[in-house]
Amino acid sequence: MKRQITLIAMIISVVVAFAQGVYTKPCTDKVLEKKAVKWVKSGKWRNGFKMAEPHQSVNAVEFYTQYKKNPAQWKAMFRWLASHDLLSIEKGKHPIEGTNLTVSVEDSENGDLSKRRSESHYEHIDFQFVVRGTERFGIIDHSTSKPNTKYRPDVIHYEYDKDKALFYDSTPDRFFIFFPDDWHIAKVRTDKDDQKIRVVVVKLDYVK
Repeated sequence: MKRQITLIAMIISVVVAFAQGVYTKPCTDKVLEKKAVKWVKSGKWRNGFKMAEPHQSVNAVEFYTQYKKNPAQWKAMFRWLASHDLLSIEKGKHPIEGTNLTVSVEDSENGDLSKRRSESHYEHIDFQFVVRGTERFGIIDHSTSKPNTKYRPDVIHYEYDKDKALFYDSTPDRFFIFFPDDWHIAKVRTDKDDQKIRVVVVKLDYVK
């Protein structure tokens, strides 16, 4: 019961926040939305991966539909994550056997918001999982943002209203997924003393 109350409270907080702007791809199909939320909660996507849950900001409908369109990549990614020690593995790029996916293991550091760029991708999905430390992500409002660069090779950047951005701290018990309609800012300085992080990033294909 306590877990259900917590989940309901999280959903309400996200709905209230998202009602203040456009932060992700909307869904008007309530049946699909209900099915997607149930699927995410069921954990049928895990393929052995039990280290973390999807963050409350993850678009459940996009997660569900993209997984169903491209199960081989998602299954391979979660299987790889489940079968490797992400804290001790060497930093750098690691191919996922049998796919065109690459896992980037980055030892990095958060920076001031003013020095971090917002971005989104058209062809790929950003899976981001902080396995050590705390990283802050920003998600920017579509209605008050506009591109300030050309699209290349699969990234575009934006001018945005900082006061309309939503900020979330990423810890090792949660992962984030940024789909093309999730315009985001990564590696933003947190309120903690230590800004060093280890983050695992995988770019999956976005199937239209």
